[in-house]
Amino acid sequence: FDGMRCAPAGCLPEGTGYSRIEKEMARLIAEQPLLEIRDLKKNYYGTAALKGVSLKIRKGMILGLLGPNGSGKSTLLKAVAGLVRPSSGSIMINGVKPSFQTKADVAYLPEIDHLYAWMTVREIMGFVAAFYPDWEMERAMESLRQLNLNPGQKVGSLSKGQRAQLKLLLALARRVPLILLDEPLSGIDPPSRANIIQMLITGYRDGEQTIICSTHQVGEMEGIFDEVLFLRDGEVALWDSAEKLRQEHGCSIQDLWGRVYH
Repeated sequence: FDGMRCAPAGCLPEGTGYSRIEKEMARLIAEQPLLEIRDLKKNYYGTAALKGVSLKIRKGMILGLLGPNGSGKSTLLKAVAGLVRPSSGSIMINGVKPSFQTKADVAYLPEIDHLYAWMTVREIMGFVAAFYPDWEMERAMESLRQLNLNPGQKVGSLSKGQRAQLKLLLALARRVPLILLDEPLSGIDPPSRANIIQMLITGYRDGEQTIICSTHQVGEMEGIFDEVLFLRDGEVALWDSAEKLRQEHGCSIQDLWGRVYH
């Protein structure tokens, strides 16, 4: 429809055909994937981290991004977040290349602990809220109460599990279509992992958001995955709906992980 101008909705003359065209445009927009990756490659000083990954990720689902260390999971998430530049290939988020513009559509939680230890929980929430107009403070405060975190406590005095929960809270409090989580359960004790998984379940806006979550804790997380993507040596080894993979291979996603990588 390049170069075509459409009349405002409600002002279309009868029998002009514009109504049909607008409906077709709406259908195409609705079918457009939230995230589309084509032949994505990334090299670090001659070493290939990604070797031609191609994906189409729809809106309104949770994708488990699985693979051993060095498989390319973190590089893929950073590329989508706009933190690393691909060597070749393309990434489109709602039809737009990663840029300042797409920052409004993506929340990224890195594996590293990026919180300032000298701030209180309340201060770090206010600090993050100042950057993002989509931040929902009421939602964040409700999560704080559910987690029993003290808003006046210094971040540096929180346990590792509490800091991990706070990091996830900061990501889920943004009203964005795409959330990227890099190993949110890494190094966390079982009770804290259970809290984080529960936060993901309750914080996920079904139908509105897509969450891509990389993890090594496959057994604990697989129950919330709609689709699962296995990366191996920078390439897609296996990708399908979680239920279809279980049925076709006759095993859990955790057991399938062992088959894919051994």
